[in-house]
Amino acid sequence: MLFVFLKTSLPKDHKDVEAMNFHSGQGGELEPVMCVDKALDELGSFADLVTESESMEQNWQIVLVACLSGRGGIAPTPDEATQPLKMMVQTVEQGGNLSNFLAFDKNGDPIQFGN
Repeated sequence: MLFVFLKTSLPKDHKDVEAMNFHSGQGGELEPVMCVDKALDELGSFADLVTESESMEQNWQIVLVACLSGRGGIAPTPDEATQPLKMMVQTVEQGGNLSNFLAFDKNGDPIQFGN
């Protein structure tokens, strides 16, 4: 499983209306703050994932989730997860389509991005 944790922020060149919307919980831009790969046997509950992420002292609001399939019944190695994680981060940084990923807020509630 691949996880990219995101925080929301105001763009540097934001307008007043964008700031008002942002402070009321709408708009802003997404910024990756950390990422990790986890094998299925390393996963507990979503609450466990949140607790572990908080120990990294990085503020985040959304986590993107994707998974890698193994080959021949063998799970991917951490090295094999590196490039897909980088691609997920680049997708966010370049404003790409996030609807290909599962997304959740810190409460574990699903978030849906438009196409």
